[in-house]
Amino acid sequence: MIEQGQKLPDVTLTQLTNDGMQTLTNEDLFDGKKVVLFAVPGAFTPTCSNAHLPEFITLADKIKAKGVDAIYCVSVNDAFVMKAWGESQNAEEISLLADGDASFTKALGLDKDTAGFGGTRSSRYAMIIDNAEVTGLFVEQGKEFEVSRAEYVLEKI
Repeated sequence: MIEQGQKLPDVTLTQLTNDGMQTLTNEDLFDGKKVVLFAVPGAFTPTCSNAHLPEFITLADKIKAKGVDAIYCVSVNDAFVMKAWGESQNAEEISLLADGDASFTKALGLDKDTAGFGGTRSSRYAMIIDNAEVTGLFVEQGKEFEVSRAEYVLEKI
């Protein structure tokens, strides 16, 4: 598993925007930026839709006021699902990024096999990233939902 102090692996993520499908590299997403990235097991799932994403939406201004350039939400879903989920949640301040084949999640060592739920998915976590280096890593254990919450991350920035 990736650790605090390490650089993010070079893996692309995708995002569907009004300009079409975008393939985003580490350079695009992280170079020269301070970023909060959080990952959810699945778009439109209960905890993710009712608490995790909404908390980051609510606290986005406070997080950015601490010098954060961008907030990213990643899930092992396709870019079409992530765009629809973001629109349904009014997540204008959050970039919803798709890790369709789980390559980013696997490269971080934060993948898990959910079998019948959806196969390979992401663990629930949050990171503070400065110029592609992980400066804060908050990984949930089991089905907990504490250390990846927006309020917790806001306190750690």
